[in-house]
Amino acid sequence: MTALGHILQDIPVFSVSEVSQSLKLMVEKAYGRIRVRGEISGLKRHSSGHTYFALKDTEAVMDAVMWRGSFSGGGVALEEGLEIIATGRLTTYPGRSKYQMVVEQFEPTGQGALLKLLEERKGRLAAEGLFEASRKKPLPLYPQKIGIVTSPTGAVLQDILHRLEDRYPCHVLVWPVLVQGQGAAEQIAAAIEGFNRLPDPPDVIIVARGGGSLEDLWAFNEEIVVRAAAQSDIPLISAVGHETDTTLIDYAADRRAPTPTAAAEIAVPVLMNLWQFLQDRHQRLTAVMAQDLIHRQTTLIAVSRGLPDLTYLIENKIQRLDEWSERLAPLVRAHIQTLGHRLLQVTQYLRHPQETITIAEQKCFSLIEQFRHGARRIFEATFQRFELITHRLDHASYQSILNRGFCWTTDAKGTFMTRASQIKKGAALKLHYIDGLVSVVESSVPAARGNKSLSDERQRKLL
Repeated sequence: MTALGHILQDIPVFSVSEVSQSLKLMVEKAYGRIRVRGEISGLKRHSSGHTYFALKDTEAVMDAVMWRGSFSGGGVALEEGLEIIATGRLTTYPGRSKYQMVVEQFEPTGQGALLKLLEERKGRLAAEGLFEASRKKPLPLYPQKIGIVTSPTGAVLQDILHRLEDRYPCHVLVWPVLVQGQGAAEQIAAAIEGFNRLPDPPDVIIVARGGGSLEDLWAFNEEIVVRAAAQSDIPLISAVGHETDTTLIDYAADRRAPTPTAAAEIAVPVLMNLWQFLQDRHQRLTAVMAQDLIHRQTTLIAVSRGLPDLTYLIENKIQRLDEWSERLAPLVRAHIQTLGHRLLQVTQYLRHPQETITIAEQKCFSLIEQFRHGARRIFEATFQRFELITHRLDHASYQSILNRGFCWTTDAKGTFMTRASQIKKGAALKLHYIDGLVSVVESSVPAARGNKSLSDERQRKLL
């Protein structure tokens, strides 16, 4: 054996798997947990829920993978071309002899990157025609049912409900959703589509959220939410953030409200204004009908006065005949006398002027009676419609709900108790019925109910 053979014999032999595993351990031990800044490229979402992409800069590219269920900061989804700071660990993939980063969470590098992504998405969706004014649907004047998509725990929902109760009490359906964070965009889009699929859908939908940063409101910039709003068959009002906040759903909605409270004001009219409008129309209709009857009566009287006096006309003709009879020869006079005699006979069959006037007066009174009857029918139909509207309003009021055996609960300070979890053992409570108050003391800790019961009770309350 040669010297080279002895040297090679002393070098250990490793399998491919052993080398790959050794390199994997060395890389993971050397780097541990790291943060890497880069631009997303080659984004692919697998059906299993895992996401594969690459992080690149001007000089290098590094593969990365994000397992299903990993945290994404601020509710912002991974997008092609988005610059992020990824946090995770560096490892190798022995199956292809390459290293990669397992991303556990990420965050955009700043608002600049989000704004750039927002403008690119806005331009792309606008090019598809989702923001065209011709797609906007008019809002109903007098909605009977309103659907609200928002968080069930925020103050936004209570603000909308209080404003609706003050202006125009009506039936309200609430679809509770997350309004920020992971999964919020999917829930909002599903709520809009769910309202459209109901057998008895609401007349208008309000999508609402309070103010926040660009990252907090990012769910309303997601493409799935914008497309759901644009494709809604029900008129949709966007009320996201404060007046200065603008999201992409604002462009796709049929109407944008500066605040959630303003959305309630846009969706319904003021009941008192509607009542005053009906009163004004009733008074104007009454005045017009009375004026029309007076005008027609005056016209008939004027026509009756303008009829000629037939007696005067006949007497004038007789006098002229008498003059002619004195000038003509006896034969002609005799002929004229015969003609006059026949004329006198004819006048006996003529209708007396007083009779003509009497007939005209009867026709006048008949027309007046017809107008009065028509006006009475119009008044009765208007009053019946008014009573129907009044009955609907009474049925939708909270007194009507209390009459059916319901009540509401407050604590000793007058605070509304809307959940069993708010009531503590030994708490003094007041039950408000239609005819008075009942004071009780809770003797046991109420059992909390699930999401489904909470939703059902909230719907019964909103009825």
